[in-house]
Amino acid sequence: MDRHDLTALPPLVDVPTAASVLGIGRTLAYDLVKTGQWPTTVVRIGKLIRIPSAALLRLADGADAYGASSTAPASAPGAAARWPVSR
Repeated sequence: MDRHDLTALPPLVDVPTAASVLGIGRTLAYDLVKTGQWPTTVVRIGKLIRIPSAALLRLADGADAYGASSTAPASAPGAAARWPVSR
């Protein structure tokens, strides 16, 4: 999916489309949504699960889902891990 395809997405996309944008599989995407580890806001409409494409675009641009740069050092004030870390 190139940049033009990303900007042409509707405001909300289904989980398989969001997974494609992030370069992950459909099953992993649904597992992340189910466990609350999906990196953006998840919109539930009845049984439908939709992902805001604006948040996906920010992730694709190297920012987190809320617009903060993901290139900030981990020790920077206000920096947060994008994914849970097991130790």
